[in-house]
This record gives sequence, C-alpha cells and structure tokens, in this order.
Amino acid sequence: MPNFIRIIIASLILGAAITLIVFSYWGWGILLIFLAILVFVTFIFNERMLLAQWYLRKENMDKAESTLLSIKDYEKELYKGQYGYYNLLIGLIESRKSPMKSEKYFKKSLALGLTMDHNIALANLSLAGVEMAKRNKREALRLLKEAEKADKNKLLADQIKMMKGQMSMLDRTQQVRGGKGSYRQF
Repeated sequence: MPNFIRIIIASLILGAAITLIVFSYWGWGILLIFLAILVFVTFIFNERMLLAQWYLRKENMDKAESTLLSIKDYEKELYKGQYGYYNLLIGLIESRKSPMKSEKYFKKSLALGLTMDHNIALANLSLAGVEMAKRNKREALRLLKEAEKADKNKLLADQIKMMKGQMSMLDRTQQVRGGKGSYRQF
C-alpha cells in the first residue's frame, strides 16, 4: 500500500474518533484515536521492515529475505528516512550468500542516509570486510576508521578489533616467487 494512503486512512479514523467523542461515545472515540495512532506509526515504521529486522535477530534469513522482497517498490511503500535501512537490511541478507554482491547495497544505504550511528558503523564495517576480501587494504582501513568513529557506544568494538587483527594477518601472507614459477606463502 502506498505510504500516503496510510496518512489518509489515519486522518479519516481520527475524524471519526473526534465525531464519536463529540456525540458522547467516549469509549469508541478513544479506541479509534489509538487505532489512528497505530496507522500513523505504520507510516513512519513499515511493518514489513520491522518483521524483517525481527527475523534477522532470530537469524531466520529466508523469512527475512522474503519479507523484504515483498516490498515491491520501496520508494512508494516506505518513508524516505527508511530507504537507507531497507538497503542495509538487503545488504546484510545478501552478505550471507555472496559478500561481493552486498557491497552495492551498503554503499547505497550510506548514500541514502542512516540516522543511527551504530547502523552507519555496521555499514562501514561490512564494506571494510568486502574491501578486505578484494585485498584493498587502504580503503578497508579508511572504512574501519569511519566505523570506529561512528561506533560511539562501542557496540561493534569487538568486531572492529577482530577486523584489524585480520588486516594485520593480510600483511603477513604475501606471495614470494619461488623457483620455476611456483608461489609460496609466508
């Protein structure tokens, strides 16, 4: 359902609630006010996005993916502030299957804007992992520093520390040319 229809429905329910209160049906009026608030909240927080986040926390990737894919056109169905979060969730699900394909979703989520600092840190950390897999150490270090700066509550401190440890291991495994075209790793 397009998002502007939710606002129209919420305002109609609120109008009906006010009418009921005016005609002394207080109980039904208050009930409809709560219903109008609920419909308005689904304008800001889409129920499919909330369900997908819940499935991600339960580590049920199949249901989370099917819930997110049920949003056909996210620009019509979601509030503009949720575009970045939609791409972040798609990127998190895609990173489990193929990490290199998830890079575009993380970049798009950062470009569209995330309001919470720990989500920005999560997107930067995931992008750093993709860059590390590409052996692009400079870009991975830059993204790790941005993730560390954005992680003000230290929610991802252990993951950032682990990623830095893996980065130092990346330096140690360099290829040295041996005899007759063979390669050895040290």
